[in-house]
Amino acid sequence: MQEKTTAILNEVKKVIEGKDEVVEKIFMAVLAQGHVLLEDVPGVGKTTMALAFAKVLGLECKRITFTVDTMPSDVTGFSVYEKESGALSYHPGPVMTNLLLGDEINRTSSRTQAALLEAMEEKQVTIDGMTYPLPEPFVVIATENPVGSAGTQYLPESQLDRFMIKEHMGYPDFESQIRILKERHSSNPLDKIACMTDAAGLTAMQKECEQIEVADAIYEYVTRLVEATRTMEAITLGISPRGALALCRMSKAHAYVSGRDYVIPKDVFEVFPDVCAHRIRLSAKAKMTEVTAESCLKEILAQTELPKIMQ
Repeated sequence: MQEKTTAILNEVKKVIEGKDEVVEKIFMAVLAQGHVLLEDVPGVGKTTMALAFAKVLGLECKRITFTVDTMPSDVTGFSVYEKESGALSYHPGPVMTNLLLGDEINRTSSRTQAALLEAMEEKQVTIDGMTYPLPEPFVVIATENPVGSAGTQYLPESQLDRFMIKEHMGYPDFESQIRILKERHSSNPLDKIACMTDAAGLTAMQKECEQIEVADAIYEYVTRLVEATRTMEAITLGISPRGALALCRMSKAHAYVSGRDYVIPKDVFEVFPDVCAHRIRLSAKAKMTEVTAESCLKEILAQTELPKIMQ
């Protein structure tokens, strides 16, 4: 299994220069059947990242560029009355796909953002009382610009909690920037990558990932980490049970990509910040200092004893 995951990752990395760790974490979230939120300034490759994964994984991909006037029906689709039959006919929206790319999700209204919630959690949409299942697999990769950019707003906690991980792209390093300038001034970077699997192949990998073994000591370690976020003075909103489940699933995916069929403490340790940083809320007092969500989680990791099993 490691050979296949390595081949997929290497193909995506041909497009995304110098961001190997971000590429790996996104692939882990996809394997764990989670959704991904990418936040950063415009032009650093967020959309290219999502399109690269769609092509390499052989997934049908549809795109929504969110604006202030995007309506819920622009996401989920709508029903139309058919005069001949006297019945309602469903016209699918972009959400009826394998990989939904939601560009600039924090520019649209809360009502439209809420239209994604049922799809992300239940993998179905309800239109005029009728429920329509989404294709399998179904993944949302959403991008957002930092709050403070023109026309942006905070995503509500309920929606943030639906994203398994939140990643920051960041600017490329010096050498990566040079390679980008040399290779992409006259061609589409997506043209040089190949499809490595398809929807059925990804679904099979997701099912294999589900079967990764988790010892009781690992479950206890996850619980101690999660409880620490709920009792830390600097944190007013800790990790929810949904967040704890996401941490377990991401840990399984980390083990899967590492070529193991069991989770070790390192798997949990490595993905803890990615899964949890966007889910916690800092107190007003903490915000007035140099405390960040990442520094709080780092402190929790340092203070929580590792399980007495294979590291």
